[in-house]
Amino acid sequence: MMGAIIGDIVGSVYEWHNIKTKDFPLFREDCFFTDDTVMTCAVAEAVMNGGQKDDFIDAMKKYARMYPDAGYGGRFGAWLFSDQRQPYNSFGNGSAMRVSPCAWTMDRGFCARTGMWPSNGRARARLSAEVTHNHPEGIKGAMATADAIFMCRFYFGGYSIDYESPIHDRPAECKRRVKEHIEQEYGYDLSRTLDEIRPTYRFNETCQDTVPQAIIAFLESTDFEDAIRNAVSLGGDSDTLAAITGSIAEAAYGIPDWMKKKAYSYLDDPLKDILRRWKQYLASAEE
Repeated sequence: MMGAIIGDIVGSVYEWHNIKTKDFPLFREDCFFTDDTVMTCAVAEAVMNGGQKDDFIDAMKKYARMYPDAGYGGRFGAWLFSDQRQPYNSFGNGSAMRVSPCAWTMDRGFCARTGMWPSNGRARARLSAEVTHNHPEGIKGAMATADAIFMCRFYFGGYSIDYESPIHDRPAECKRRVKEHIEQEYGYDLSRTLDEIRPTYRFNETCQDTVPQAIIAFLESTDFEDAIRNAVSLGGDSDTLAAITGSIAEAAYGIPDWMKKKAYSYLDDPLKDILRRWKQYLASAEE
């Protein structure tokens, strides 16, 4: 979750002023949190409140009213500030940038014992998308992101399936398995390199033209900071690209303490409070 927030903050100043380089100041004074951070926090609160359909809808509308100027997309903003509670068939990348809390509730131990995906967290991930982004591409973007986060938590965390040897000391193999799963399960083409994508990549708010690029930015990274720089360097919808990449990279690498501290300085008290409560929630869930 914090990885998504850091990616959002770092990418915020480049969304409308794209850069095509990894050489840029990571945290500028004029960086700020956007709707990506607000909705990620809303999803976290919804999960803590039970993770049912109404929980997601209520939390998203609540946080939108707390932060009405966070930069919501046109159709999503219209939904947020209306009495409507039905989805509107969106395939925007908002479903993917906000899904990370759901992926952190998936049980790695269950997967290790049974070789099967934990259904509870995956169901929440799907539902977090479906309440607004119920187009197949909108759901796919959220699910691919959630799967990538969970697989990084699993493999980089030293878990294994069917008593095989852990591969957390072989990051290239961990990433190969993530790439293989996402390509086979969701049909995304992850074969292109960042250098191939970067020259012609432009602003795009769809899942199908954001999520694969964000995953590739992670796959080519060496650590958390490098992943964020990869994502921003593509241009496009920079804050959302970096939020998705950051949410995956956090699960693989963790986040340096100095980056967490710096990101906190851009948040207000209500957002800091939900991060505090989320940390407690995850800790109690693992007991």
